[in-house]
Formats: sequence, structure tokens, C-alpha cells
Amino acid sequence: MPLIQANGTELNVDLSGPGGAPVVAFSNSLGTTMAMWDLLVPHLRGRYRVLRYDTRGHGASPTRDAPTAVEDLADDLLGLLDALEIDRAHVVGLSLGGMTGQALAMRAPERVQSLTLMATAACMPSEASWNERAETVRAHGTAAIVDATMERWFSPGFPASAPDAVEPVRRQFVETDRTGYAVCCNAIGRMDLRPGLDRITAPTLVIAGRDDPATPPEKSEEICAGIRHAELVVLPRARHLLAVEQPAAAASHLLAFLDRHRAPDETATGAVPVEEGLANRRSVLGAAHVDRSLAGAGAFAGPWQDFISRIAWGEIWGDPRLPWKSRSLVTLALMVALGREEEFKLHVRPALRNGVSLPELQALLLQTAVYAGVPAANSAFRWVRDVLGDELA
Repeated sequence: MPLIQANGTELNVDLSGPGGAPVVAFSNSLGTTMAMWDLLVPHLRGRYRVLRYDTRGHGASPTRDAPTAVEDLADDLLGLLDALEIDRAHVVGLSLGGMTGQALAMRAPERVQSLTLMATAACMPSEASWNERAETVRAHGTAAIVDATMERWFSPGFPASAPDAVEPVRRQFVETDRTGYAVCCNAIGRMDLRPGLDRITAPTLVIAGRDDPATPPEKSEEICAGIRHAELVVLPRARHLLAVEQPAAAASHLLAFLDRHRAPDETATGAVPVEEGLANRRSVLGAAHVDRSLAGAGAFAGPWQDFISRIAWGEIWGDPRLPWKSRSLVTLALMVALGREEEFKLHVRPALRNGVSLPELQALLLQTAVYAGVPAANSAFRWVRDVLGDELA
């Protein structure tokens, strides 16, 4: 999506998922972008409509070099919800994003359906230390503190064991605009949300990393002391960036919490506009593939493209009762049973994006051998190899 005007600033936004599903808005931590949620979001795809954005001065959201408070960041998110015509959202934030979520739940409680706070705090002394960090980054950039930051964010040994998860985060951090980072440091230093915690009425889940040196579990306990109805989960083997280090565990707790707080009418199904079907289709299959199909349809096949966009991608893939991971598994199994090679290959990579792991894909194909026949499964293993090639090694 293009940059969206919100609260007098511009925010880089990504919104995907079934149009009729409840919205989950994710707010990123200091020194990252919306991509920090990449390992967690697949667990929600298709069951929830996922809204991600880059905090001002981070990623592709421009920097405003002006005195900023955490309340201003909350107003950014509120303005974004207004711009997208979203009345209420489940709000999820980590670190600075969690501070933003707390402030939003205090300022506009009617807009927050639930609140999930990960690895965050209501107050982070001292202002002098945050101002000192801000000045260091203004002078030398985030590269000057990247090593110390990664040590706080990830458990010893995790970067070496999971470089594909850590290297993108390190790159995001080094590429963060120095002024944008510094402005947010100053905001954290001035922040004290503790007096307003008892004004938060939304159902609240607090998730802490047991080994987090940046916002230790004691900070989460302090939040729960102020929000008396809040639930607390402490994840073992997790430091600060727990959504990257323990995405499956964090997603499991988040999904269970979100499912308990769905509104009764949020599983409604029915006819949806073709635009919503196209959005789902692009989100699953990729915009390039869908745009090629539409461009090549011509007058004769145009109605067919409209049909599958409305029915298959709008009403079926847009039904939030099954997550997209489940729909991917069902689709692949059916294509094996029916021998539909082209359609099977089309859905392999989307299945991986929807959270299907290679071991799960392997297990699915083994099961199809029992129920659809050995020759069908044999072909499917070959089709996967055709699509993924060396990635299977």
C-alpha cells in the first residue's frame, strides 16, 4: 500500500487478509520495521485481517525531527485506523510498540478490542540514559550500538543457530534513520504510563521473555499490577525480541487470546465485493501472478476471472473460520488427489508463506499416498521438487 496520512505524518502500511475478519494491528519495536513480525504473522493469516505499519522514523515511514511523546505515536496509530475506516482493532505491540498500545488503550479505549503487550514496559528510567543513547545515534548512526542491541535482543547462540531470522533484524536496525531512532529514544525517556494503567479496559495479554535484559519480567509484572485484569505469560528461552526468537510460542498464546475475544458476528460469511477477493488472491498468490492472469484474460475470460475472485478468493478464502494455513493444506491435498499439477505447483510457495513448514508439507504428501494412492503422491513429491529445487536440500 502507499504511504497513508495519519496524525499529520505519513506511515508505511501493509493490510492483508479477509475483508470480513477482525483486524489485528501490529506496532513494531524501536529500531525495527513491520518486517519484525514476518515469522509470527503467518500463524494468523486468513483467520484475522493483519495491519502492519512502520512507526514514524522507521522503515519507509518518514522521520519528523520534532519533540515526540509516546502519546503522539498512539495518535499515529489512531489516525491510521481512522484513515482505513477501521472502527476497532486488536492491538499488538512489542517494546516501543507495546508502549504505543498502552497509550492508545488509555486515550481511545473504544477503539481497542483487545491489547497484547510483548516485551515492554510502562516506564523506562532513566531519561538521561535514553537521551545519551539518542545523542550517540544522532552522531554515529545505529551501527554504533548494533552489537550491544543484538546481545540484548537475542539469547546467546540464537544468532548463530538462526541466521535467517536474525540477519534481517540486524539489517533493519542498521538501516534505521538515525534521527527517527533518536526521536523515539527521547520519547521513551520521557514516558511514564503507570498512572494511567488502571484506565485500560480492553482485555489485555502481557507476554515477557524470561531472559530479557531490556524489559525483564518485572516490567511486565508492573504493568499487570496496574491493569488488574491483565494476563501474564513468561516465555522461556527468550530475550527481548521474542516475536523473532520464539514466534510459534508467541503466536500460540496470541491466537488463543484473540480467539477468546472475537465478537460474535466476526465469523459471518457471505457475498463480498470483488475488490476484497482480489486483495485476498494477491495476498496468497502474489500480485504479479494475479495481475498477469487479469491482463491476459481478455473479454471472453474476464467474467471467469471475476467469478473466481469473488467466489473462490472472496467468499471461500475470505471466510475467517479457517486460517489460510489450513486452506493451503486442504488445497494441496485435493490437487494431489485430482492430479492437478499446474494448480498444485501454483499453491506450493503460497502454502509456505501461509505458515506450512517443509516437514508439514512432507507429512501431507505421505498422507495423500494412503488416501489418494502412491502414484499420486509420487507425482506430488516430484512437483514439489520442480518448484522448490535446491531449497529442499
